[in-house]
Amino acid sequence: MNRRSFLRNAGFVSASISFPAIVPSSVFGKKAPSNRITIGMIGMGRQGYGQNLQGSNLQSIGARIPGVLEISDAQVVAVCDVDSWRMNKAKEAVERYYSQKATNGIYKGCSTHVDFREVLARKDIDAVMISTPDYWHVPMGILAAKAGKHISCEKPLSMSVHQGRLFADIVKKYMVVNRTDSDFRSIRPQNKAVELVRNGRIGNLKKIEVSFPSDPIPVIPQPDMPVPKELNYDLWLGPALHVPYTEHRVHPPFNIQTRPGWMRVDTYAQGMIANWGAHYFDMAQWANNSENTGPVEVGGKGEFPKSLWNTMINFQVSFQYLNGVELTCEQTPTSKPFIKYIGASGWILVNGFPGEISASNPELINSKPQKGELDLSGVLWDKADFISAIKENRPTLEPIETGHRTISISQIGLIACQTGEKLKWDPEKELFVGNNAANALLAAPLARKEWIT
Repeated sequence: MNRRSFLRNAGFVSASISFPAIVPSSVFGKKAPSNRITIGMIGMGRQGYGQNLQGSNLQSIGARIPGVLEISDAQVVAVCDVDSWRMNKAKEAVERYYSQKATNGIYKGCSTHVDFREVLARKDIDAVMISTPDYWHVPMGILAAKAGKHISCEKPLSMSVHQGRLFADIVKKYMVVNRTDSDFRSIRPQNKAVELVRNGRIGNLKKIEVSFPSDPIPVIPQPDMPVPKELNYDLWLGPALHVPYTEHRVHPPFNIQTRPGWMRVDTYAQGMIANWGAHYFDMAQWANNSENTGPVEVGGKGEFPKSLWNTMINFQVSFQYLNGVELTCEQTPTSKPFIKYIGASGWILVNGFPGEISASNPELINSKPQKGELDLSGVLWDKADFISAIKENRPTLEPIETGHRTISISQIGLIACQTGEKLKWDPEKELFVGNNAANALLAAPLARKEWIT
């Protein structure tokens, strides 16, 4: 039995699927095709189709975040989405970009897949970029690791502390290169602030204050609706319980720009404390030199809307670290994003996104790292870091373990708000101390656990 027959009989591919060969080196220049890392893009919604595939401009700081297409050592050979309109739109973008680079102006080498398992079954794909709704990250990531694929996974990484720990351990076991796909570590105002804090420019760090942007008013209940013809709704639900389709649960049809509704439904995501926490808590952990651990105490309060869009809003949460640093975060109906580092001898503020940096002493901003100090001025952008790490067989700037530790902070903060209690946290055991009710909330809220076994 040949490989194609095996895959078809195993239910991974249909008879109509065509596997393109690696593009000849003459298409893109002198680099041999064997030097290219072949990529399967899984999830082609707003983030996957936009920034992850094609990149974006940060005009306020004069920078461009390159998408996978722009990484010269990578080649996108497959796109996957349960929405056929999005999938075909992504295929067109890939082939249009590569056609512009081809000597004859033609490139037709990107395959399409509705089922992500077809992508994982392909031996000609080295790595995957997972840009799906949050509840799919761990099931897909674990299956990708077991298939031997290098993994870049969108943030937030998981839906629970236990689930994230499983993901982090699996990628280590299967020894695949892995990255949490967040660009904040590469944005200069953000990593410049971390650099200054870690190098002691504001004295001993005492407190970190974080503000998240406001979220829309919860949507009113919607009636059940017919499933759009272009959407494989059963596969979209995947590990989640089956519920009737309604547009605000998923995403608006034929629209790749609007923020999707699933980001506000607690079955599929955990709201702003996770969405923006995946960025700002990562910066806080990095600045506090606590990337591989976490706080020891957490307390907070928040509102939980009783509607389809039911993720937590209007919250205030505080965390205490063993070294005495306090981390606070809040979201209000009018709040804007920022992170402020307060030390014994000054403060540093990064206001907005991508961020404008200021300090108690303006001269701090121009401070240069001395010999032996942390210098983050030359870090690669997220996609370039991922591809480079594969080629060099090295850790990425933000491995899955780091991303897990980051999102764990969001998750224990959410649990503190759900229980209404101040909780003691053991960051080594990743358990609450003496509180079985809170520990019960550390498990993944998935109904069909067979997706992650």
